Amino acid sequence: MNQRAGVGSSVVIKGELKAHEDVVIAGRVEGSINVTGHLVVVEAGAHVVGDITATGIVVSGAVHGSLLAEERIQAQVGADLQGDISAPRVAVADGAVVNGRIVTATAGGPSA
Repeated sequence: MNQRAGVGSSVVIKGELKAHEDVVIAGRVEGSINVTGHLVVVEAGAHVVGDITATGIVVSGAVHGSLLAEERIQAQVGADLQGDISAPRVAVADGAVVNGRIVTATAGGPSA
């Protein structure tokens, strides 16, 4: 069974969020997010102020902090990313805003 945790649109979390399952953010998180072996989704209208580390990250909302993914980061239409991004694969859609450094490298490998 594929488990998924959610932060609803009216929820505000202040502090560190850790999980071992997919996490969907629709509200506001002020602090770091560390999701081991799974996906973090920041939905449109959601706000994250802090760093995100996960296997994969998909952003449609706003993130002010660094993003580090083991596999892939996707900035979708309407995303507002203010911070550095690092993953082997990075996709930025038309209409997404990225203000920071983008590093595409495999784990332990040289930067591209």
